[in-house]
Amino acid sequence: VSETERLSYVGHNFGSEVMKCNSLCRYFVGVLDKNSGQMEVYNAEIFNMQPLLSGGSAQLLCLCHSCLVPSAWSKDGSFTAWLWNEQWVLCCFGCTGCSDVHFSLVQMDLCIEAFGTSKQKRALSSRRMNAVGSDIVSTAVTKAAANVIDAKGVTALMQDMAQDDVQNVSAFLPPCHEDADRPEHVYKFEDILSPAEYEALRVPAAAFTNITVEEVAKRAEERSHCSFVLEELKFLPTDEKSRDHKARCLWFLDTLIRFGHLKVIKKKHPMGPECPHIISRKLMKNFTSLTYNNGSIQNLISSSMKAKITAYAIALALHINNFQTDLTVLQNDLKLSESRILDIAKALRLRVSKAKGVLGLEDDQNHKLGTLSLPLPMQKAPEGQRKRKKMN
Repeated sequence: VSETERLSYVGHNFGSEVMKCNSLCRYFVGVLDKNSGQMEVYNAEIFNMQPLLSGGSAQLLCLCHSCLVPSAWSKDGSFTAWLWNEQWVLCCFGCTGCSDVHFSLVQMDLCIEAFGTSKQKRALSSRRMNAVGSDIVSTAVTKAAANVIDAKGVTALMQDMAQDDVQNVSAFLPPCHEDADRPEHVYKFEDILSPAEYEALRVPAAAFTNITVEEVAKRAEERSHCSFVLEELKFLPTDEKSRDHKARCLWFLDTLIRFGHLKVIKKKHPMGPECPHIISRKLMKNFTSLTYNNGSIQNLISSSMKAKITAYAIALALHINNFQTDLTVLQNDLKLSESRILDIAKALRLRVSKAKGVLGLEDDQNHKLGTLSLPLPMQKAPEGQRKRKKMN
């Protein structure tokens, strides 16, 4: 038996753990007497000294595909130390990757100190230096939370959380002018479509301006446009200026809703060549997120951008329909759940009510109407984000 400051070593000269060596060889040890200058020779045996790990967890459980069954400590003392699940573990020599290894972390640290590479030893030293007891962390967090609650109070903290939820949603809404004296000034038309963008819509919207009743029926059968737009095309004003204005708004709304159905924008002009360049640039800049994939930058319509498209579509529909619009029809066109579009409508400060569906569009379904009226209702956090544990 031999031992160092941290580890004990044991060698065996009998039993199954004896070292396998050539039995035809004889080994001798010579002891030199310095005084007489003579050497005495003695018979000797070779021992393979293995570290003796105390405790009951000196077994190694190896469940990789090459081992298949739990294996004991390697008989020749060979083992491999590697990083698994952010912890150093041992496995038998030749193992190609264990899925589950159970070993004492303390004993593993001793093995790394004795046999580990310089990189492993530096990692062990760094882990020990940065280790903080879980009880210390828990105590610190509890104390900090108690101090905040004492300073602000539970009611104020709940109000802050609700305000944070509102601000997160408001980041994707059109600019809201709460001090407006008329509904049309709450979400200004210029914030949805700039004068240059509005002018660019004149040419493509001409197809809506001059559309006939027969063409509307044909497009409804082909479903070439969203339901909201097809329904509104039946009621275009006779006045030329008002008819042109509504046609431009409907064309952009239809384009915006169809753009929201895309996932990843792969084409330079995703809405086709008839879409004005300034409109394509607006859609790409304001309603997509940049993402890096397969070595290239792509434009992605994320869930937050989908919410932004919905908010702007509702705001434009309000301008089209005298600040009252059918949210259920827009929900179906945008392919959203009812709770999602209602959350966005309430974030837009709309009053939601029930109404009978439009003829020909799911007649028996109770539709939700969104109305923008003054004074604006108080802003509330979306229902889907209020599921928080109460603070006692």
